Amino acid sequence: MRKIIHIDMDAFYASIEQRDNPDLLGRPVAVGGSGRRGVVASASYEARKFGVRSAMPGSVAARQCPDLVFVKPRFEAYKTVSRQIREIFLDYTDLVEPLSLDEAYLDVTENKKGLTSATLIAEEIRQRIFTVTNLTASAGVSFNKFLAKIASDVNKPNGIKVITPPEALAFLEVLAVEKFHGVGKVTADKMHRMGIFTGGDLKTKSEAELVRHFGKAGRHYYRIVRAEDEREVNPSRVRKSIGSERTFSEDLEDPKEMKLRLVDLCDHVYEYMERSNNFGRTVTLKLKTPDFRLFTRSKTFEQELRDRDVLKMAIQELLDAHVENIPAVRLLGVTISNLTVKDEPREGIQLELDLR
Repeated sequence: MRKIIHIDMDAFYASIEQRDNPDLLGRPVAVGGSGRRGVVASASYEARKFGVRSAMPGSVAARQCPDLVFVKPRFEAYKTVSRQIREIFLDYTDLVEPLSLDEAYLDVTENKKGLTSATLIAEEIRQRIFTVTNLTASAGVSFNKFLAKIASDVNKPNGIKVITPPEALAFLEVLAVEKFHGVGKVTADKMHRMGIFTGGDLKTKSEAELVRHFGKAGRHYYRIVRAEDEREVNPSRVRKSIGSERTFSEDLEDPKEMKLRLVDLCDHVYEYMERSNNFGRTVTLKLKTPDFRLFTRSKTFEQELRDRDVLKMAIQELLDAHVENIPAVRLLGVTISNLTVKDEPREGIQLELDLR
């Protein structure tokens, strides 16, 4: 029986901004942009009371919470704190699987402290995080990743939930399907139309029926509602691509302006490849039009792109070949794939978001 902990920082970006600027304490804060194209990256709990959520358009968030304070994101600050938290995790186990800057799985079945209680380890980690960063974290503790992930959300913020083997099935039977990690709004709506509202309802469906309605994911739903999840905590991941993209406050119509913006994105991607010594062979241009149509165009080289100017030239050639059919864009992106290094330490790096 494994002992898995899922640690999830509470309103991570917004909490760092409130910590570093006492004037923001107790106020509704959104990290991101308030403009027409702005997006909320993180919302404080004071803002969440008004329904403000991450990924929400800034204009909508401002309407829902007139006193909302928008703060420009500082990703370097967030990465610094994330590294501090990662060091705490590694004091207990090397089996740490970050999912992003602010959350991670830990397998503490065998741990460096020789502690037998995963619950005590989780509490100790939460206390150390607060001592070092002055930020709170929530934790879920269970015998597999799926249950630990769900548990960490139960008593947020600054709480802990333990799901033991004898409790697991009863817990899942009464849980709303939209609370199941991996069941999004569209899937939950489809399940509701099938009369599936709780884990208990989901459990009445056969594997064949779930596969018929949800494809391969149906097998996953069949297993998790029975508390079956054999995935291991994996400290390494297969990085498939490195990319950066930007949504603009105003649509870009001039190809020269598009090229200038793409230069910045190429620089960002190349500098990350250089720092990580991980270069790729395939370059992809991503464009999104004002009516939200998405276009991607790619070019693959025989060898890795180790020259910044070659990367920029390739991206500009892809743009030149297709810009006549795309008179305006609201988003541009550059991605490199077919990477040299297939297995890279999972550090939860977020390259860039433009959240004006």
